Amino acid sequence: MRSRLIITAALLAAASLYGSAAMWSGQSRGLAQEAGRKNDGTATAAGTQLPQPDTAFKGKIGQTFQDSKPNYPLPVKAPPGSPNVLIILLDDVGFGMCSTFGGPVPTPNLQKLADNGLSYTRFHTTALCSPTRAALLAGRNHHSVGTGVIIEMGTGYPGYTGIIPRSTALVSEVLGGNGYATSMFG
Repeated sequence: MRSRLIITAALLAAASLYGSAAMWSGQSRGLAQEAGRKNDGTATAAGTQLPQPDTAFKGKIGQTFQDSKPNYPLPVKAPPGSPNVLIILLDDVGFGMCSTFGGPVPTPNLQKLADNGLSYTRFHTTALCSPTRAALLAGRNHHSVGTGVIIEMGTGYPGYTGIIPRSTALVSEVLGGNGYATSMFG
């Protein structure tokens, strides 16, 4: 049995468990800075648009550089006290395999992680490796991520290309757009 461990530590650093659940359920307050901005300078509700719109220039452009005042936009930061998020993806292993979820295989380190955080056990699996992985990393249905079948079987039709569309933000992009540092190991 092939078992690939993808640990996305700090990648899914807060939004997946806190932020993305809140954002996707419409309760997005506190995910981004206090207020997002549209390009015309008008405010949008915090966390309702990714990527965050550029901030309006608040400096001054004069006739010369001495008459001008620069203005660097502040980086987006995760809200204080935001939780870290760790997503572990085990290919071809169901919830019934690990002792953490009632299975016969002892997984003491996984148990320690689960004991100190939240464990979600209602994830929809597609019974295939790459579509399930794509659904987990995007938080969306595998067809909307272009992986209706395993990548090698891509047909070139919508939902089956094996190519994640640009319109699909991965959970890591949602987190990064809200000020979290992200990484993935596999």
